[in-house]
Amino acid sequence: MKLSSKLAGRLSVLGVLLTAMWSTVPAYAAPVSINIVDVAGNLALTQKGFEAFRDKYPDLVSNMTFTNAPAPQLPGKLKAMQAAGRSDIDLVLTGTDALAAGIQQNLWMPLLPDQAAKFPGVLDKFAAGPLKMQELAHGFGLEVTYSPAGPLLEYNPAKVTDVPKTPAQLLSWCQAHPGKLIYARPANSGPGRAFLMGLPYLLGDKDPHDPIHGWDKTWAFLKQLNDCIPYYPGGTSAVMKELGEGSRDMTVSMTGWDINPRALGIVPASFKIQAFDNMTWVSDAHYMVIPKGVPKEKLDVLFKLMNFMLEPTQQAMTYDDGYFYPGPVIKGVSIDQAPAHSQEVLKTYGRPEYTKLIADHPQVVPLDASAMVAAFQKWDAEVGSQKSK
Repeated sequence: MKLSSKLAGRLSVLGVLLTAMWSTVPAYAAPVSINIVDVAGNLALTQKGFEAFRDKYPDLVSNMTFTNAPAPQLPGKLKAMQAAGRSDIDLVLTGTDALAAGIQQNLWMPLLPDQAAKFPGVLDKFAAGPLKMQELAHGFGLEVTYSPAGPLLEYNPAKVTDVPKTPAQLLSWCQAHPGKLIYARPANSGPGRAFLMGLPYLLGDKDPHDPIHGWDKTWAFLKQLNDCIPYYPGGTSAVMKELGEGSRDMTVSMTGWDINPRALGIVPASFKIQAFDNMTWVSDAHYMVIPKGVPKEKLDVLFKLMNFMLEPTQQAMTYDDGYFYPGPVIKGVSIDQAPAHSQEVLKTYGRPEYTKLIADHPQVVPLDASAMVAAFQKWDAEVGSQKSK
């Protein structure tokens, strides 16, 4: 049957409209499997949020897997996968360590401003402290949790009565009690990083942002301290286990690593913290990053997932058991919005003095990517090389 020219014209217009409409709809051809790798311990804060997305959108996500891995090993693994044209990891949860290494090695997909349309107004959501930490991502990731961090000292009050308040006092205490102070390799430890990057401020080094040419006092101090430290564990969990078991009396710490192990019973609840005199907080954060090479059909789902994790309900979950205290990165999320269990944990194991310490002392961002990698390499080579495990 031959169509009238009028009807044919209408059908043609309808076809154009439908084509335009379909082109604006994300191409979710079928639910996808999302593989998430955590190299920061972040899933303790966010896994319930990720699972809530999976359960809410079965039309987008068929399966979601979670894997933990050491931060120093991830960049090499990703580089090998990308060289082979493989993509087994869709989303990485990282601290500043693997974030910096991945930026330096060009492993991450750029998100901002490249994909800004997928994250409308996202930077306006961040609170002031987290916004400074977001800048460290250089557009390659989105911050999902935040902590003012450290450095702090954590100790057994039954064994430590002359509590150090300065680096000089810490060195004297360590020398008087060899083997009783321990901290983990900074490249794989939040407290280790906070201690490493906080020392230039405490010691009055020439340039806290330049670990190679501006940290003469810091490197000299760490080498002296090295003589009375038995060894450097590969992660903070091992440190807290030894502290809790009584084989060590003191370690460097940060807010979340103080609260959470006590809440979990790994470290006795009676253990104390001490801030350094005239301390500067070195903030810490965890980020969501997408490795290069992730298939296009997964990207729109990942973008939607990342936006979902920055909504108030999921952000309130990051108070968790105090592991990364406080946790939320966006404005206006308070402890009374957190799950009841989180509120109870922080009431029991939190420290009221943290509010004043955070308010009274300056907060700075960690080293930028290339400087952080350089600091880790120098520490590994000149401090921890003979004693790290």
